[in-house]
Amino acid sequence: MACFTYLWTEEKRGLVEEAIRTSRTRADAAKKLGITKASFDHACDAYGFVAGRMLNRKAPKVEVEVTPPTPDRIPTDELLAARKRRFEIKARAAETAKLIPVRVKDPKPIGLFIAGDPHVDDDGCNLALLEEHVELVKRTDGLYAINAGDTTNNWTGRLARLYASQGTSAAEGWQLAEWFVGSLRHKWLAIIGGNHDCWSGAGDPLIWITGQVGALYQPSSVRLGIRFPGGLEVRANCRHDFAGHSQWNPAHGPMKAAALGYRDHLNVAGHLHISAYGVQKDPDSGITMHGVRVASYKIHDAYAVEKGLRDQHLSPCALVTINTALPDTHPDLIKVWWHPEEGADFLAFLRRRKAA
Repeated sequence: MACFTYLWTEEKRGLVEEAIRTSRTRADAAKKLGITKASFDHACDAYGFVAGRMLNRKAPKVEVEVTPPTPDRIPTDELLAARKRRFEIKARAAETAKLIPVRVKDPKPIGLFIAGDPHVDDDGCNLALLEEHVELVKRTDGLYAINAGDTTNNWTGRLARLYASQGTSAAEGWQLAEWFVGSLRHKWLAIIGGNHDCWSGAGDPLIWITGQVGALYQPSSVRLGIRFPGGLEVRANCRHDFAGHSQWNPAHGPMKAAALGYRDHLNVAGHLHISAYGVQKDPDSGITMHGVRVASYKIHDAYAVEKGLRDQHLSPCALVTINTALPDTHPDLIKVWWHPEEGADFLAFLRRRKAA
């Protein structure tokens, strides 16, 4: 019987592979090749043919049989369809959020009360002043509200230890948030989720609280297209904060957004607990663009003391009047007031004059 154990060639490799493919036993394969079973085993080892070694080997006897459970997962085709649907929903939401329409039915001038970071549960929050301003908004016709963010301290994670340094518990904080949001039930144009609010993630209680009063709640930012009878539209870009800061100009972020962003009439930010204002003309559209940074009702702030931050607090809020009797390119279309009572008086004057 011929032996080619030491004569491995590509031609013989093919012969061995063919013998394995067409044989049921090692003996059959060896016989077709004209070699012994031992030589066949050597050939399989040399060529790396594990299948040759396994010919006519008996499968192990199965003594138990386990039936696996139904897989706990969505079939792949259904998962793909669901994920594509989720993307469509997210894309549609992002598109409609670019400019949210606000239709004002009254043609008379209106005002926007812009609350700086309330932090209603902080010991340093001037709740008495906030309550006065809430009542001012409630009793003033044509005055609506926007909250720039950080309704509560909302200490979470490693910061939860700070509840030990304040007089209100987390539950009492949300109770105060319900009071604040609910007090202006029919006056809210928008409530922005600040960094403190967004620490709650998908479980943010403000989603539920604002939903109870039908108030628009958006994390981080909201851009409004305020539309009046007659065609006037005033665009307000409101964020908890804008990118860009300057030690020389505390209104730098909102003004940068006005110059390099959407070119809106009003650009509002909070977050830094300082007051600032800037104004410039858009050379393309001719509108006057206002950048406003509102401070906070958290007047006494241990963090500011710790960091040595200077007092740049003019007011915890701002009141913006919009004179609908003027075209959108008029430089006096919008006026900004740091003293809300003065702004409310001016708004009442504008509305009386418009009605006359």
